[in-house]
Amino acid sequence: MPEQVCRPILQDTIDRFNARVAKDPALHKELECIKKKVQLDLGCERYYFLLECSKVERLYEGTIPDPDITIISDPDTVTKLFNGEMKIMKAWALKKVKVKGSIDDVLRLRKFF
Repeated sequence: MPEQVCRPILQDTIDRFNARVAKDPALHKELECIKKKVQLDLGCERYYFLLECSKVERLYEGTIPDPDITIISDPDTVTKLFNGEMKIMKAWALKKVKVKGSIDDVLRLRKFF
């Protein structure tokens, strides 16, 4: 089984997101009716999570059928993005990160960062 390099980074991001939503009534209200399935395809690592009722309960390993948003990248790029070595726009321009989903969903995804 491959090493899970990104799992701790992604879990920390989810924890910070949930804490921010809990402290921000406007953000909580904006997300309260949203239900989205998000797939993270990092090549050797695959995860998904469900955004429901203004919260992400947990990060799951594997894939989910019919995700609303799919993020495609690799562990090295994700690590660089979260430790500040690379900016998201540079990663996108270099095609190190690809996002599939509706424009509304993609813009909503920005709330994680």
